[in-house]
Amino acid sequence: MNHDIDDTIPPFDDAAHEREWLLQERAMRRERLHLDPAGDDAKALRYRMLAHALRQPLQESLPPDFARHMATLAAAGMRAKPTSSTRFELALTISLVIVFVLAAGAATVIYGSTWLPSISAALPAPGPSAIRWLLAFAGCIGMSWLLGSWQQHRHGRD
Repeated sequence: MNHDIDDTIPPFDDAAHEREWLLQERAMRRERLHLDPAGDDAKALRYRMLAHALRQPLQESLPPDFARHMATLAAAGMRAKPTSSTRFELALTISLVIVFVLAAGAATVIYGSTWLPSISAALPAPGPSAIRWLLAFAGCIGMSWLLGSWQQHRHGRD
C-alpha cells in the first residue's frame, strides 16, 4: 500500500475549480500508475500527456563546467574595455541629456514668468539656518566627490 500519495483535497470556493483539480489529479495518478488511457476523455488525455512530459528527464543538460565557464565569461566582461558601440551609446545618451537640459532651460525662459511665481509662493521662505544646512550638504557632496576622484586617480597610478 502506498502511503506517499497525498489524497487530501484542498478547500475550493468554486465547484468548477474543484472538479478541474480532481480531473488533473486523477489524470496524473493514472499516468503515474501507467493505466490504460482508453477510457479517458480529451481533457484527461491532455493532462496525462502533460504529466508524462513533466516526468521525462531534460533532453539537454548543462555541461559539468558550466558554472566555471560562465564565471570566466563574466570576469572577462568586467575587464573588457568599452567597444565602439558602447562609446556610441554613451555619446548618444550624453547628447540626449544635453538636449533635454537645453529644452528645460528654454521652457523655463519662455514660460517661467507664468508658473515660477506660483511655485515660489507655494514654497516656504528659507531661513538662515536652512541656507547653512544646504551649504553644509553641498560641501559634503563636494568633498565626497573630490575624495572619490582622488582615490581613483591614486589607484590608477598603482
